[in-house]
Amino acid sequence: MQKPLTCRSILIIADIEGSSGCGSYRASSFLTRPWARACASMSRDVDAVVKDLFDAGVDRVTVKDFHRTGYNLMPELIDRRARIICGYHQGPVPGLGDPGDADAAMMIGMHAAAGTQGFLPHTLTSRLASLVVNGRPLAEVELFAASLAPFDIPVVFFSGCPAACAQAGERIKGIQTFPIDKSIPSEALDAGRWRSDLAQAAVHALTNGSVAPHCPDGPFHAEITIRDGAAAAAKMADRWEFKRAGATVSIDAEDIHTLFTSLIRLCYLPPLAEKTLPYSLDLFNLAGRLGRLWVRRQLKIESRH
Repeated sequence: MQKPLTCRSILIIADIEGSSGCGSYRASSFLTRPWARACASMSRDVDAVVKDLFDAGVDRVTVKDFHRTGYNLMPELIDRRARIICGYHQGPVPGLGDPGDADAAMMIGMHAAAGTQGFLPHTLTSRLASLVVNGRPLAEVELFAASLAPFDIPVVFFSGCPAACAQAGERIKGIQTFPIDKSIPSEALDAGRWRSDLAQAAVHALTNGSVAPHCPDGPFHAEITIRDGAAAAAKMADRWEFKRAGATVSIDAEDIHTLFTSLIRLCYLPPLAEKTLPYSLDLFNLAGRLGRLWVRRQLKIESRH
């Protein structure tokens, strides 16, 4: 018999591609009008889940904004009882910081792995055309779930496009998923009904005691194809002395955490930026905060028309 979880504290990791208001690449892209609207919809998706979790008896809900700048969520649109974490933090979990005392995690608005089918599929960055680890595509759900495992936090719920949900189900045994049909234009989606069903599915996952923290066994061999070709691959890989042949970068790691760190270096961190990471993060997070101010202005302009 499945043993129900004791969920007094829930961590939500939220992305935008699998949210109700993102219907195109522009809607996921920084400082575009479709992105401003998608930020509002993403926030309302999160709000629906947060409200139902509190109504179900959860004591604490922490929401981490994990799209692009990390400043996409509008706290004023989300239940004030939730703690909203925006921007990126150095550790102990890359990007997230301290996951706190969460009993379980939920991922909503997610996407499929780089090089696979699905809506806006990518892993970490769209600069990677594909990311294959030990012979299969690596999705963010697996990386993020593994980064929470040392804190004994299982990922019990996941939402995104059908392809993303299928990958989550394959990677994290027992996880409950809830899809969003991306063939329906976001403006034609019955967002209220979908959010209600999403929130109910998340509450149902509180009984999901079949998921263990995700601890995949190493070693790991990653083959990463850089979308913009050999010159871009050289710029990204050679500074870290990763193996490279043309547009393909190879990384070997004994454990998933070392692999994650290497992928972050490849995608985001030149050596100088890593050495000055606290300052680099401050500047990046400042850009995110300014972007969110721009979103608020756009939403006010649209509300007047």
